[in-house]
Amino acid sequence: MATQKPLVGILMGSDSDLEVMEKAAKLLKEMGVPYEMDISSAHRLPDKTAEYARTARNRGLAVIIAGAGMAAHLAGVIASHTTLPVIGVPIKSGALKGVDALYSTVQMPPGVPVATVAINGAENAAYLACQILSISNPEIAKRLEEKREETRRKLAEKSEKLKAGQVD
Repeated sequence: MATQKPLVGILMGSDSDLEVMEKAAKLLKEMGVPYEMDISSAHRLPDKTAEYARTARNRGLAVIIAGAGMAAHLAGVIASHTTLPVIGVPIKSGALKGVDALYSTVQMPPGVPVATVAINGAENAAYLACQILSISNPEIAKRLEEKREETRRKLAEKSEKLKAGQVD
Protein backbone atom coordinates (compact mmCIF):
# COMPACT_ATOMS: atom_id res chain seq x y z
CA MET A 1 0.00 0.00 0.00
CA ALA A 2 1.82 3.07 -1.22
CA THR A 3 -0.67 5.81 -0.25
CA GLN A 4 0.11 5.77 3.49
CA LYS A 5 3.32 5.33 5.42
CA PRO A 6 3.73 1.59 6.08
CA LEU A 7 3.10 0.34 9.62
CA VAL A 8 4.06 -3.27 8.91
CA GLY A 9 7.09 -4.59 7.10
CA ILE A 10 6.83 -7.98 5.40
CA LEU A 11 10.15 -9.59 4.57
CA MET A 12 10.95 -12.94 3.05
CA GLY A 13 14.22 -14.70 2.51
CA SER A 14 13.54 -15.59 -1.11
CA ASP A 15 11.02 -15.00 -3.88
CA SER A 16 10.02 -18.65 -3.45
CA ASP A 17 8.38 -17.54 -0.16
CA LEU A 18 6.16 -15.00 -1.93
CA GLU A 19 3.13 -17.25 -2.39
CA VAL A 20 2.90 -17.78 1.38
CA MET A 21 3.78 -14.22 2.41
CA GLU A 22 1.21 -12.71 0.03
CA LYS A 23 -1.42 -14.06 2.43
CA ALA A 24 -0.16 -11.62 5.05
CA ALA A 25 -0.25 -8.77 2.55
CA LYS A 26 -3.79 -9.67 1.49
CA LEU A 27 -5.09 -9.61 5.07
CA LEU A 28 -3.31 -6.34 5.90
CA LYS A 29 -4.76 -4.75 2.77
CA GLU A 30 -8.22 -6.02 3.69
CA MET A 31 -7.81 -4.54 7.18
CA GLY A 32 -6.64 -1.19 5.79
CA VAL A 33 -3.18 -1.48 7.33
CA PRO A 34 -0.41 0.01 5.18
CA TYR A 35 2.57 -2.28 4.66
CA GLU A 36 5.71 -2.72 2.63
CA MET A 37 7.10 -5.96 1.26
CA ASP A 38 10.61 -6.96 0.24
CA ILE A 39 13.09 -9.83 -0.10
CA SER A 40 16.04 -9.77 2.29
CA SER A 41 17.96 -12.94 3.04
CA ALA A 42 19.68 -13.14 6.40
CA HIS A 43 22.50 -15.14 4.81
CA ARG A 44 22.74 -13.82 1.26
CA LEU A 45 21.92 -10.15 1.98
CA PRO A 46 23.04 -9.76 5.61
CA ASP A 47 23.90 -6.05 5.40
CA LYS A 48 20.56 -5.19 3.78
CA THR A 49 18.70 -7.25 6.39
CA ALA A 50 20.47 -5.59 9.31
CA GLU A 51 19.97 -2.11 7.84
CA TYR A 52 16.27 -2.80 7.25
CA ALA A 53 15.81 -3.81 10.88
CA ARG A 54 17.91 -0.97 12.31
CA THR A 55 16.01 1.71 10.37
CA ALA A 56 12.51 0.23 10.64
CA ARG A 57 11.32 2.26 13.63
CA ASN A 58 12.57 5.56 12.19
CA ARG A 59 10.78 4.77 8.93
CA GLY A 60 7.50 4.41 10.84
CA LEU A 61 7.18 0.65 11.00
CA ALA A 62 5.59 -0.76 14.15
CA VAL A 63 5.74 -4.51 13.43
CA ILE A 64 7.85 -6.71 11.16
CA ILE A 65 6.67 -10.03 9.73
CA ALA A 66 9.52 -12.22 8.47
CA GLY A 67 9.09 -15.47 6.57
CA ALA A 68 11.80 -17.92 5.58
CA GLY A 69 12.22 -21.63 4.96
CA MET A 70 14.84 -24.28 5.66
CA ALA A 71 16.81 -23.56 8.86
CA ALA A 72 15.58 -19.98 8.66
CA HIS A 73 17.19 -17.23 10.69
CA LEU A 74 15.60 -14.19 9.04
CA ALA A 75 13.20 -13.32 11.87
CA GLY A 76 15.90 -13.85 14.49
CA VAL A 77 18.45 -11.71 12.67
CA ILE A 78 15.86 -8.96 12.30
CA ALA A 79 14.92 -9.22 15.99
CA SER A 80 18.60 -8.89 16.92
CA HIS A 81 18.74 -5.47 15.21
CA THR A 82 15.45 -3.91 16.41
CA THR A 83 13.25 -3.72 19.48
CA LEU A 84 10.09 -3.67 17.36
CA PRO A 85 7.85 -6.74 17.57
CA VAL A 86 8.97 -9.37 15.04
CA ILE A 87 6.64 -12.15 13.92
CA GLY A 88 8.28 -15.15 12.31
CA VAL A 89 6.60 -17.26 9.63
CA PRO A 90 8.35 -20.59 9.09
CA ILE A 91 7.93 -21.58 5.45
CA LYS A 92 7.27 -25.19 4.45
CA SER A 93 10.26 -26.28 2.37
CA GLY A 94 13.06 -28.80 2.10
CA ALA A 95 13.31 -32.35 3.37
CA LEU A 96 11.88 -31.42 6.78
CA LYS A 97 8.86 -29.62 5.29
CA GLY A 98 9.31 -26.51 7.42
CA VAL A 99 9.91 -28.14 10.81
CA ASP A 100 13.53 -26.93 10.73
CA ALA A 101 12.30 -23.41 9.96
CA LEU A 102 9.79 -23.63 12.82
CA TYR A 103 12.46 -24.71 15.33
CA SER A 104 14.97 -22.06 14.27
CA THR A 105 12.31 -19.35 14.37
CA VAL A 106 10.80 -20.26 17.73
CA GLN A 107 14.04 -21.11 19.60
CA MET A 108 15.37 -17.62 20.31
CA PRO A 109 17.65 -16.67 23.19
CA PRO A 110 16.34 -14.56 26.09
CA GLY A 111 16.12 -10.89 25.18
CA VAL A 112 15.67 -11.46 21.44
CA PRO A 113 12.10 -12.76 21.17
CA VAL A 114 10.34 -13.64 17.94
CA ALA A 115 6.60 -14.29 18.03
CA THR A 116 6.18 -17.38 15.87
CA VAL A 117 3.12 -18.62 13.99
CA ALA A 118 2.52 -22.00 12.37
CA ILE A 119 4.37 -23.26 9.32
CA ASN A 120 3.04 -21.20 6.37
CA GLY A 121 0.96 -19.17 8.87
CA ALA A 122 1.40 -15.78 7.18
CA GLU A 123 -2.28 -14.89 7.48
CA ASN A 124 -2.15 -15.39 11.26
CA ALA A 125 1.04 -13.32 11.36
CA ALA A 126 -0.91 -10.47 9.78
CA TYR A 127 -3.75 -10.92 12.28
CA LEU A 128 -1.21 -10.79 15.12
CA ALA A 129 0.35 -7.65 13.63
CA CYS A 130 -3.12 -6.07 13.53
CA GLN A 131 -3.73 -7.05 17.16
CA ILE A 132 -0.46 -5.43 18.18
CA LEU A 133 -1.34 -2.27 16.24
CA SER A 134 -4.86 -2.25 17.71
CA ILE A 135 -3.43 -1.47 21.16
CA SER A 136 -2.95 2.13 20.07
CA ASN A 137 -5.21 2.28 17.00
CA PRO A 138 -8.98 2.11 17.69
CA GLU A 139 -9.80 1.89 13.96
CA ILE A 140 -7.77 -1.29 13.55
CA ALA A 141 -9.33 -2.66 16.76
CA LYS A 142 -12.78 -1.99 15.31
CA ARG A 143 -11.92 -3.68 12.01
CA LEU A 144 -10.59 -6.72 13.89
CA GLU A 145 -13.86 -7.02 15.81
CA GLU A 146 -15.85 -6.65 12.57
CA LYS A 147 -13.72 -9.33 10.91
CA ARG A 148 -14.25 -11.72 13.81
CA GLU A 149 -17.98 -11.11 13.74
CA GLU A 150 -18.06 -11.74 9.99
CA THR A 151 -16.19 -15.03 10.52
CA ARG A 152 -18.64 -16.07 13.27
CA ARG A 153 -21.62 -15.23 11.07
CA LYS A 154 -20.28 -17.18 8.09
CA LEU A 155 -19.52 -20.22 10.22
CA ALA A 156 -22.97 -20.12 11.83
CA GLU A 157 -24.55 -19.97 8.35
CA LYS A 158 -22.48 -22.97 7.22
CA SER A 159 -23.51 -24.85 10.36
CA GLU A 160 -27.19 -24.23 9.65
CA LYS A 161 -26.80 -25.33 6.02
CA LEU A 162 -25.04 -28.51 7.12
CA LYS A 163 -27.77 -29.34 9.64
CA ALA A 164 -30.40 -28.71 6.95
CA GLY A 165 -28.56 -31.02 4.53
CA GLN A 166 -27.60 -28.18 2.17
CA VAL A 167 -23.87 -28.79 1.96
CA ASP A 168 -22.11 -26.78 -0.75
